[in-house]
Amino acid sequence: MAKKEGKKAVQTPLMKQYYSIKDKHPDAILLFRVGDFYETFSDDAIKTAEILGITLTRRANGAASYVELAGFPHHALDTYLPKLVRAGQRVAVCDQLEDPKMTKNIVKRGVTELVTPGVAMGDNVLEHKENNFLASVHMDKKVAGVAFLDISTGEFLTAEGRFEYIDKLLNGFKPKEVLFEKSKRSQFIENFGDKFYTYGLEDWVFTEDSAHDRLLKHFETKSLKGYGVHNLKYGIVAAGAVMHYLDLTQHNRVQHITGLSRIEEDKYVWLDKFTIRNLELFGTVNEGGNSLVSVIDKTVSPMGSRMLKRWVALPLKEVKLIEDRLSAVEYFFKEPDFKEHLEDLLRPVGDLERLVSKVAVGRISPREVVQVKMALTAIEPIKKGCEDSSNETLKGIGEQLNPCVSIRTRIENEIAADPPVQINKGNVIGEGVSEELDELRKIAFSGKDYLNNLVQREIERTGIPSLKISFNNVFGYYIEVRNTHKDKVPEEWIRKQTLVNAERYITEELKEYEAKILGAEEKILTLETTIQ
Repeated sequence: MAKKEGKKAVQTPLMKQYYSIKDKHPDAILLFRVGDFYETFSDDAIKTAEILGITLTRRANGAASYVELAGFPHHALDTYLPKLVRAGQRVAVCDQLEDPKMTKNIVKRGVTELVTPGVAMGDNVLEHKENNFLASVHMDKKVAGVAFLDISTGEFLTAEGRFEYIDKLLNGFKPKEVLFEKSKRSQFIENFGDKFYTYGLEDWVFTEDSAHDRLLKHFETKSLKGYGVHNLKYGIVAAGAVMHYLDLTQHNRVQHITGLSRIEEDKYVWLDKFTIRNLELFGTVNEGGNSLVSVIDKTVSPMGSRMLKRWVALPLKEVKLIEDRLSAVEYFFKEPDFKEHLEDLLRPVGDLERLVSKVAVGRISPREVVQVKMALTAIEPIKKGCEDSSNETLKGIGEQLNPCVSIRTRIENEIAADPPVQINKGNVIGEGVSEELDELRKIAFSGKDYLNNLVQREIERTGIPSLKISFNNVFGYYIEVRNTHKDKVPEEWIRKQTLVNAERYITEELKEYEAKILGAEEKILTLETTIQ
């Protein structure tokens, strides 16, 4: 501890800023943006270098002091961040909150996202065919409440019961992270084992009033009766702790979490961890073996794969619901052409569930918005095919599908057909959406034609056949005329530079054009990011 204090004794302004932010996130690896790199320091650097296999170095930290350093280019974040999270690390991403060119002081920085194994939105962190559940357990003496949230899909579930029941739920849902009361760590391990990635929260988070208020605030309701969970005292406390954790990890845009569902104990056969293991439902006892899921999962979308795993983990008990599923399966056997047709229609839908969640949290890319349009376009014939079938289960599914025609049409009209992945690359917004944007594009991208026309016009007007227009950073656009033709130069041209064999001039028209074109591309990018 003395060594660490010594390092902090004399600090550079940058390291002083780093430690002030790091002190707010002591249990997370802090990725600290410095120019074009994300840097980690001290103990974080040692951990990061080991996990990522990158070089560990030292840097000066004031007089007679040093600090360990490990970093990587900012554009490699999507490569390295998942490796840290999968290694069980909490990662705080600290970005520059202002343009370094716009300040003479140290750049303002702040944590823009705290990524943990249970709270992740990135495609490269998530397993496409698995839910990424964050769980929360609130324990009393013999009874506990549990809540499960997949922030990437918006699914939010809760239940309560004896410890044995909660243990079965945890093993069935296989959460990537489990929250519990910090003071009850030993009780948690005693009842549920130590195989889960866990995080302890302060006890006050697990109080009925705190949880109730947090849930009512999120759902903007006066009661939880509409969700059928109002009598689950312990389940509500667990669910409230989940919402508190989203605040803690700075995940504030969570409008896609629209409800809290009750896991009904009497609807399913509850499998304990020994049954799940011995039946090899999701994993195998022997190396190189095949689990049940790996054999039967022939789904054509990630959404279908996740649903199938849920069905395997939670076998139905109600005969009517089982018969409904079986009747749909039987119909596909009787109508193989319809089955193949439906599979072809489903493939373009992709992972619409997670794409919609990305829209809600503001993390969707322009290219993914177009994918949403393609998915919604595919839903229309799926809906019609199900509704036209003679199977009642499929008819019911078809009636529930909404192709969201207005959203699809808006994307079609306002987003370019083949936009880039990142909005700051430009060419995202379609033509006709903004007159100002269309005009700027015309200026920026038809400049070559304008200059060619100007050259031809001036050659015809002056009789100077070798006249050419060029650009440099000293005085912008200019007209160059060889000395053999300088006597033909019009009086209104302004001489800017004399060379050995030529002279360079500027004109009012060139200056006006230059003022328009320079900065047009920057204005385009600014405008594209502000158009909603």
